Amino acid sequence: MSRPKAIDLFSGCGGLTLGLKQAGFRVIGAVEINSLAVETYKVNHKRVHVWEKDICNLSIAEVKRKLNLKPGELDLLAGCPPCQGFSTMTTLNGKYTSDDPRNDLVFQFLRFVRGLRPKAIMMENVPALAKDRRMTEMLAQLESLGYKCTTDILNAQHYGVPQRRRRFILLAGRREKISFAREARIKPVVRDAFAKLGSSARLDPLHNYKEKRTESVRKRIRSIPSNGGSRFDLGEKHQLKCHQAFDGFKDIYGRMRWDKVAPTITTGCFNPSKGRFLHPTRHRAITLREAALLQTFPASYFFSLERGRILAAEMIGNALPPEFIRRHARKILEALNG
Repeated sequence: MSRPKAIDLFSGCGGLTLGLKQAGFRVIGAVEINSLAVETYKVNHKRVHVWEKDICNLSIAEVKRKLNLKPGELDLLAGCPPCQGFSTMTTLNGKYTSDDPRNDLVFQFLRFVRGLRPKAIMMENVPALAKDRRMTEMLAQLESLGYKCTTDILNAQHYGVPQRRRRFILLAGRREKISFAREARIKPVVRDAFAKLGSSARLDPLHNYKEKRTESVRKRIRSIPSNGGSRFDLGEKHQLKCHQAFDGFKDIYGRMRWDKVAPTITTGCFNPSKGRFLHPTRHRAITLREAALLQTFPASYFFSLERGRILAAEMIGNALPPEFIRRHARKILEALNG
């Protein structure tokens, strides 16, 4: 029996694709505009046809012809349209509306639904999208096409991911509603993720690199208590002047805790000035490999460093946690088989 087919729109470096494959889907096509993400994706998912282009310029006819698909044959259309325009940082926690043109890319997802008529749909994004007029319109359009939709804002830490990560998720079925996965009984923490490093870590360029920090910053990091300490433990006298002037961003220069989940892994995940990204006990920020493990990528997953660590960190921070996707994709598979 052949595995059900899926297409990944806005695929990034492949976190969603990996989760779908782990659930039992055969991903046959992907669309991504970022060349570095495409390079990374192709190394990890060699058998998937990737369109490296603006999705607005990709015709449904070309996709159907290349993948030999007729409307209604595709089992799952999945994707995460770029979410930067909806993020709380962009909108200052919802205080104003962003006019980022990327916000309208959700309608490109809808265009593919109309053209391919997949049996099931999965779309993931930041929580702010749930209350945006575009999502209201999209849900109405999906229902007019006969899809039965389920939406919610879920936290990845309840689904086998060792980090706090709240995400909006939409599941839809052409025949029936599809429920979300049950919450995991065992919830991994930072210690569990880092235990997967293995002996090969010393040869891993994503893990084995030296940080460039001034002696004063290194001294400050060494002074922060292990296992959950923060800059507030140093007292005001020993904090940076820029930190003394305001009371926000409390996680800056904070350590993770071994037996807690990590904070949300962001594009600044290897920089302690961007959040609680210091190692629980070692006097350094977490490495990019450790960040990827907290995202539930396997230790062997390739990330291109062709353009430096900052852009590699962007791929990791923007990725969908494969384990979060895998669990919900299993529910889609159950519905399709049922």
